[in-house]
Amino acid sequence: MALLEVKNVSKRYTNHLALDNVSLSIDEGTIFGLLGPNGAGKTTLIRIINNITLPDSGEVLLNGKRLTFDDTAHIGYLPEERGLYKKMKVGEEALYLAQLKGMSRHDAISELKSWFERFEIESWWNKKVSDLSKGMAQKVQFITTVAHRPKLLIFDEPFSGFDPLNAFQMKQEILRLKNEGATIIFSTHNMSSVEELCNKIALINHSKVVLEGEVNAIRKAHRDNIYNIELENYNQQPFSSVDILNKTEYNDVTQLRVKLRDGFNTNNLISEIITSGTLIHYTLETPSMDEIFIKTVE
Repeated sequence: MALLEVKNVSKRYTNHLALDNVSLSIDEGTIFGLLGPNGAGKTTLIRIINNITLPDSGEVLLNGKRLTFDDTAHIGYLPEERGLYKKMKVGEEALYLAQLKGMSRHDAISELKSWFERFEIESWWNKKVSDLSKGMAQKVQFITTVAHRPKLLIFDEPFSGFDPLNAFQMKQEILRLKNEGATIIFSTHNMSSVEELCNKIALINHSKVVLEGEVNAIRKAHRDNIYNIELENYNQQPFSSVDILNKTEYNDVTQLRVKLRDGFNTNNLISEIITSGTLIHYTLETPSMDEIFIKTVE
């Protein structure tokens, strides 16, 4: 079931068409990757979903109803450009932002204290925001984004500036939120994170959706029938079913990277392999999301 639907949304700024008839459907309880090169229209779409700006045409539905300003209370948004009031104390600001989202002071304190304990940052409560490093400030802003337990979370480059350990911790928290029922829009240029976290993606380029679907299905659809093979005692017998792209030999082991020719299938390849030496293993190459992103955008 779709929690969020974007229907035929277009947006123009002066002479720039930021979004051109964009439609998306984001299922409840999933992590949806919103991808695209700089200037593609992702930020404009995120701003429309957050009711920061309005579309020129089209509509956004939340739970089947047209999105209104009141719905922003059910959305948590962590923008790429972070922003905390530097002169305030961490706990004071976190409490202020939670109450802006409709939480009572009592509930906000309870929820925030729980998150501070989870991240082992209780000692930060009375620090000034200006005393925090960039990574520390990002943790605080993450907490303020999720504390009111919104139905929809939007994370724009959430791991930017984190070291690998903190990035891993944040990924685990995002997965935990998903498993607890949150629906998450995840915008990033880090394609390895997309492969780790996302169920589905949409790739926007030049204001249009140019690729959409399940991550695994997209990667399978972009396979080029390239196999990696390892053989012992390869007898150099030529193959009719494939073209050899690369060959590496060490001791009695030969590694081959081959591309299946038109009109042949995996069975044809295996039949030839087993008469050419002792098969150690073979794999079908599946392109990474990085490769698919570059190929699609170019």
